[in-house]
Amino acid sequence: MIKTKIKKAIALAGIATIAATSSLGGVLNNTFAATIGTGSVAGTATFDSSVVWDDTFPGTATGTVSRIVVTAQVLPTLNMVISTGAIDLGTLESGTESNGSLDIEVGTNAANGVTITARSGSGGLTNTSDNSLQINDLVTDGVAESYTYASTAGTIDSTITGFATTGDLTSLEVNNNTTEHTIYTTNKPEQDDGTNADVAFTVAATSNAQTAAGNYQDTVTFTVTGNF
Repeated sequence: MIKTKIKKAIALAGIATIAATSSLGGVLNNTFAATIGTGSVAGTATFDSSVVWDDTFPGTATGTVSRIVVTAQVLPTLNMVISTGAIDLGTLESGTESNGSLDIEVGTNAANGVTITARSGSGGLTNTSDNSLQINDLVTDGVAESYTYASTAGTIDSTITGFATTGDLTSLEVNNNTTEHTIYTTNKPEQDDGTNADVAFTVAATSNAQTAAGNYQDTVTFTVTGNF
């Protein structure tokens, strides 16, 4: 009877030992199956994340470092080429319009395109000997003539989807030296292909029988603005 009790006690002690060992193993497993290292970025703790082992041999340990930023920059470019430095209207005849033109080519990577304006330097064709005499539609000098700017958009050379251009300035009387007349606008980048003009700019003048004889001149300033 005593021997039987002793055997039972030994058996129960063995079971308890096994259970305790199993429980301890679980604790150890749970403890050492977690973090075994850190994924980080030098000089900062902002990106730190745990590297976790799967607690097996052979096995794997995995960690990630996210939010690494990649940056780059594209510098802006903007070029405008005007085909000539002078427009000669020749000899004006009373009541007959005389015109001349030049071409403008633009190349840019401006995200929102460009605007080109033209501004008269004297508000009309001005007599080079007497600047009180002008050819325009004003009657300040007692004679009303005509002096106009106009523009026409050329072949589109941009390959950007959604590119649009406006370059059709209807013949507009020019009689001051302050107004920036818009002759060309776009909404996206365009290439300078060196072949097809983006816009043609035309100047026209008409004299009348009382327009004073002499040489007349105006200077035009073209301004291109890139909308980056």
